[in-house]
Amino acid sequence: MPESQGPAQRLFTAARRLLGSLLATGETRLRLAVVELEEERVRLVGLLLIVGLSLILLMLGIGVLTTLVIVAFWDSYRLTAIGVSAGVLLGGGLLLALRALQLAKRRTLLASTLKHLATDRELVEQDRREERHER
Repeated sequence: MPESQGPAQRLFTAARRLLGSLLATGETRLRLAVVELEEERVRLVGLLLIVGLSLILLMLGIGVLTTLVIVAFWDSYRLTAIGVSAGVLLGGGLLLALRALQLAKRRTLLASTLKHLATDRELVEQDRREERHER
């Protein structure tokens, strides 16, 4: 390329650089979105496992409580063991269910991507303000 370029050639070069920069930024943001979607998938699988365990423990607790009611009229020390077992199973199931609700309420889908896009927008707006201030 010759050292002195005409205005049209400089405009074309600047437009090409701008397009390249926009494509690179877009690719970076897309990669970030893909990573976040993969993290969200892992979180959802964990959430489903916790919910499944919670349901199993709650069902077992109900079964033990049923056994407690049946045995309530029998000898004395069996009731304590069954009651403690039921309490532990039900307590664990309820704690897992509460944890699952906490995890389900968190909004994490593409949070980092949205944060970076907001930062990009702020930087562009800051550059515009600086250009206006220089004029």
